[in-house]
Amino acid sequence: MAELIYPWHKQDWQHLCSYVEQDRIPQGLLLIGSEGLAKHALALRYTQALLCTDKLSIEACGQCESCRLLLADTHPDFLTLQPEEEGKAIRIDDVRDIITKLALKPQYSGYRVVLIRPAEKMNMSSANAFLKCLEEPPERTVFLLLTEAMQSLPATILSRCQKMVLSVPDTKEVVQWLHKQGVMEQTELLLSLAQGSPLLALEYAQENVIQLRSSCFDEWNKVALLNACPISLAEKWHKQPLGQILQWLTLWTEDILKCSFQVQPELLYNQDLAQPLQQLAKRLNSQQLFKFYDLLLKDSYRINGQLNKQLLFEELLITWSQVAKGK
Repeated sequence: MAELIYPWHKQDWQHLCSYVEQDRIPQGLLLIGSEGLAKHALALRYTQALLCTDKLSIEACGQCESCRLLLADTHPDFLTLQPEEEGKAIRIDDVRDIITKLALKPQYSGYRVVLIRPAEKMNMSSANAFLKCLEEPPERTVFLLLTEAMQSLPATILSRCQKMVLSVPDTKEVVQWLHKQGVMEQTELLLSLAQGSPLLALEYAQENVIQLRSSCFDEWNKVALLNACPISLAEKWHKQPLGQILQWLTLWTEDILKCSFQVQPELLYNQDLAQPLQQLAKRLNSQQLFKFYDLLLKDSYRINGQLNKQLLFEELLITWSQVAKGK
């Protein structure tokens, strides 16, 4: 599984190797990192090192029966706990199923690994059921929890896990990696939009996100200039990714507020849009901007609920046009 490691994982992999070298392997390990850092790939590499039966080195051999079973996703001592569908919660029945399997003896003499991702998707019931595993873990069983939102996990689970925050990738190293993936243009802007997450930057390049963002900003700006209809734009936008556009609107508004306080352009999140953002800051009322920003934050919390996307965009864009009118 060596091909799964990414250049920005070097320091984190050394950290995980030290657990094995010192024979101080945490029974509950929480890997914390933003989307696009390849936490899953790092966890799989660590899992293979723990399950490998060839103990000549820390790095898994990739050839033994255990390694072959893991690569084929059929290893009996590797269990996964995740939502049935993306965005859904981890069900308590799935946790109980894992508990039942852990009551049986491992089929191999090494470790048994349970991978939970994303860990924050455990609801109160499933988290309480899983807590029993952490309180009385079976012998030589390792729980690997992956999360982007540690604050969403119950304190009882956090207190029973060793925490490892993944390193922030080096920009130059990631740019070189993106070049190897065939991304040759606007790599730093892509990384900025992806908030430093390499895999997310690669996804943005493949999906022409920069072009979509530019188009959305121009349309949003036209609403502010009263040159576009909010309702018509909402009808167009509701076909686009809700979370992505909502994030852009939030960051654009943050930058306009920064500009209103005469913050230097290099401190803006959207440095490539500094000029139009500064022009908006000169025209708009800061008090009204803060109210619009509060609405954006409220919608960010509501995003995982059952929302009518078009109505949400209509509310946002009508409010934005009212800010432009000074209402």
